[in-house]
Amino acid sequence: MKKLLKRLILLLLLAIICAGAYFTAAGYVMYKKATQAISVVQKVKEVRTEDCYTTLDQIPDIYEDAVISVEDHRFYKHHGVDVIALGRALVKNIQTMEFSQGGSTITQQLAKNLFFTNEKKIERKAAELFVVYQLEKNYAKDVILELYINTVYYGDGYYCVKDAAKGYFNKEPAEMTDYESTMLAGIPNAPSVYAPTKNNDLAQKRQEHVLNRMVKCRAITKEQKQKILAEAD
Repeated sequence: MKKLLKRLILLLLLAIICAGAYFTAAGYVMYKKATQAISVVQKVKEVRTEDCYTTLDQIPDIYEDAVISVEDHRFYKHHGVDVIALGRALVKNIQTMEFSQGGSTITQQLAKNLFFTNEKKIERKAAELFVVYQLEKNYAKDVILELYINTVYYGDGYYCVKDAAKGYFNKEPAEMTDYESTMLAGIPNAPSVYAPTKNNDLAQKRQEHVLNRMVKCRAITKEQKQKILAEAD
């Protein structure tokens, strides 16, 4: 019985190693294909020269804090991959028997925004990691965050923070209030659901989740949260 159990464990480990090798190889092929026409460095240069590109010094601090709190609160501590979040997502996926949780960091999301689609495939996640390595190797965290807010989709056809601020609030990003900043930070999670033009009630619920995350991450206090929510009145 013990020998059989050992064999089963060895077979399982072998299967995991083989699967890992396969998806890593498939991901590398996808990465090479995606970066063949334009390298990661060239793609970043292209994004940073776009008319709508907004630098971090043109963004309210609370918007940055909101994005980090809700999307990747260990952003400044990891090197592109959050092992804790990834493990949690893996457990959740096994429990639900579907690929619903990605555990993606801001750097991983940026890699996807620059080169890939939203298609939920393991090889695509593997391909992202090769881009993540290039991003983390070549750019400071602040630059990665800046690139992220300029490439993520905000709904209603807005693909950068400047267009989103103009479209939703008729303001430059720097002019956004704390209320507007925290609402905007919550939209990219599901733009078709949380865009205020689609359903303002859901947008506000998502905003409250963002604020709760900010309180938990100690970016703001509970009193500040209530003050921000009061801006809606």
